[in-house]
Amino acid sequence: MTKSKGSLSVIIVPHSESSTRRITLSRRASRILIGGAILFSLAIVVFLADYVTMSFTRAKYRDLQRETQEQREMLAAYETQVTSLRATIDKMESYVKKLNVYAGLKDTEKITETGLGGGGDPAAEPASGPSEPVPPQQINLAQIQDLSRKADGLEKNLVTLNEYFEANAVLLASTPSIWPTVGWIVGGFGYRTDPFTLKRQFHYGIDIATSYGNPIVAPADGIVVETKVDRMTGRAVVISHGWGVTTHYFHLDKWLVRPGQKVRRGDTIGLVGKSGKATGPHVHYEVRVNDKAQNPMGFILEE
Repeated sequence: MTKSKGSLSVIIVPHSESSTRRITLSRRASRILIGGAILFSLAIVVFLADYVTMSFTRAKYRDLQRETQEQREMLAAYETQVTSLRATIDKMESYVKKLNVYAGLKDTEKITETGLGGGGDPAAEPASGPSEPVPPQQINLAQIQDLSRKADGLEKNLVTLNEYFEANAVLLASTPSIWPTVGWIVGGFGYRTDPFTLKRQFHYGIDIATSYGNPIVAPADGIVVETKVDRMTGRAVVISHGWGVTTHYFHLDKWLVRPGQKVRRGDTIGLVGKSGKATGPHVHYEVRVNDKAQNPMGFILEE
């Protein structure tokens, strides 16, 4: 390349030919060529810088997508755990209410009963069973704070109950707390339609349907005060547990105890039958406190 006044010459020496070639460019053309080369070089540098930047951006975006997916999965797991915790606390609240009744620390009429069977419902409800799953809900701080308050309240209540149980072991042994037989609730406590008269009347206990001849057990320690036969109740047993608490069992097929006999919780006192006014084999079970009928479900601690 040579440079003359006012122009720029480029000499090309080919390998296959002996003669050379000369290209002469004016000063203006040479400036344009050099400027274009510089601009092209700058464009290449900018493109490479932009490509590197975009590569980092794409990698960061992929990382953010992965983190977002992980956070979604973690949030879904938290929602499931909180839902399960909510169901557990609700179940514990129901159980603690029964413990309060069992310990006599609350008025039984102010406690919401759970697990009651329908009066005369042909689709008989099992005496016990697992609760339905609670549908997942979106987690929020208010829900977690509410669960925390409930858990704190349950903890305090359980501490009080534990102290009471330790101080009142004899009383608690005489308080009804278990199912008198295994079966299905076909008649709940409260108003219902009488299966014979089809009239609305109050039912003072629960009817537990089960197989003929199944054992009926004492739900607590006590003394048998009466065994009798009645046209309505059939063969019946009454047990006194002290402190004004009595339990009553109707429609037995057979007695296995006698008046004056001491019984312990779980002892068999008779067999299921359908004596008296009954549509089928079952036991009518009542709990009375100072001769006032209470809902037996409030005393049953078994799940």
